[in-house]
Amino acid sequence: MSNAILRPRRSVLYMPGANERALEKAKSLPADALILDLEDAVAPDAKADARKRVAAAAASGEYGYREVTIRVNGPGTAWHADDLRAAAESGPDAVVVPKVDSADTVREVERALEAAGAPDRTAIWAMVETPRAMLDARAVAAASERLTVLVMGTNDLAKELHAEHVPGRAPLLTGLSLALLAARDTGKAILDGVYNDVKNAEGFEAECVQGRQFGFDGKTLIHPSQVEPCNRAFAPSADQIAHARKVIDAFDEATREGRGVVTVDGRMIENLHVEDARRVLALAEAIAGR
Repeated sequence: MSNAILRPRRSVLYMPGANERALEKAKSLPADALILDLEDAVAPDAKADARKRVAAAAASGEYGYREVTIRVNGPGTAWHADDLRAAAESGPDAVVVPKVDSADTVREVERALEAAGAPDRTAIWAMVETPRAMLDARAVAAASERLTVLVMGTNDLAKELHAEHVPGRAPLLTGLSLALLAARDTGKAILDGVYNDVKNAEGFEAECVQGRQFGFDGKTLIHPSQVEPCNRAFAPSADQIAHARKVIDAFDEATREGRGVVTVDGRMIENLHVEDARRVLALAEAIAGR
């Protein structure tokens, strides 16, 4: 299993880069990862100051186990190049790049980061949020070894599709599926998009469950109140962990005894079930290691 997928990224919280109090609060939140945002959350006249603040935060080493990333302004904007240079120099865990529509964009970002001295550990997270990105998602995901995560930009995708935001997200399911296929085919992690109605806890939980069932590794979030329910939704449950152990034990016993048929709770078990059980236990162990 890819290390990019194994690292827990159940909850990935956007934090406004211009807000020093928010950056400080993030140090105590139980999110698996943080996106210190220089794009949508920052007004044009505040972007230069936010860039310095976010770079200092990313370089501080004060966020503990949390994966710290910086979302730069998109390619073609007046701030993109300066954001990439500042991010490269501060050495975050990753640089989140919005509006990635092609493999060429990934390679251009990679060259810019390397030219600015980004450490090898600084990954690229590509936001896929347009029809073209959905249709070219595999090429985007395969464009660079430095690219480790795809991030769904579901608000922008809905806007581009002229789609409505509805429970169950039927208008977006094709795009979500294409991006998931691309991520899994290339061994990259993938994060579900944000849920906009912060006060609708029931709707948020339902969308978390949907994302987990689809196969997403976690979800991007817009408010601290979403972190803990998201962590629960994307973590293996106690029943799943117990079942995974039972599957592995039964398979190992059958292998020792030379039996070709293995059943657990009346269901036949094959290698693919064992691999999935091991993935569940590895994720549970990684979360417990926090």
